[in-house]
Amino acid sequence: MKKPGALAVKARARDQAALSHLDERGRARMVDVSGKPATSRQAVARASVLMKKESIALIREGRMPKGDVQAAARIAGIMAAKKTPELIPLAHPLALSQATLDIRLDDSRNSVEIEAAIKVVGETGVEMEALTAVCVAALTVYDMCKAVDREAVISDVMLVEKKGGKSGTFKRKTFKRGKSQPPPGQAR
Repeated sequence: MKKPGALAVKARARDQAALSHLDERGRARMVDVSGKPATSRQAVARASVLMKKESIALIREGRMPKGDVQAAARIAGIMAAKKTPELIPLAHPLALSQATLDIRLDDSRNSVEIEAAIKVVGETGVEMEALTAVCVAALTVYDMCKAVDREAVISDVMLVEKKGGKSGTFKRKTFKRGKSQPPPGQAR
């Protein structure tokens, strides 16, 4: 096997230096944020759970066998935001200022729509906390409803907006929902 030349080694080192989560040997590491100023940072993420029309009705009427789906998902999402660094290996532990979850039923899509808004004053952003919150909330919706709707689909997980930090503001301009097949028994 041919050894890489000096130029190839330098190019690889330069490329790895651009990836802040890799050390000089290419190993994963947590980024040092101690030199960054603590500033106000916010992130909003969304997810959807597509379900049968009958399942949405059961949630609305409070008749799911496991109980209040929206309340359980809301609490699970908030807890997940706080536990993000335990789930995402290179995420920093943060003292979150606020974590809110909005969970609503959308009859036009036969879906549970989940939105998390997370705030912190810190040295790094809260995008992963917002995304983790909506993912765990969506998984909780599935868990609460699986006895009557195992074919529910978690979809459209995305960062919608982030504010603060060196990179400034990001706001998703548009999102065209995919044309995924609805669960059986659900008309579009």
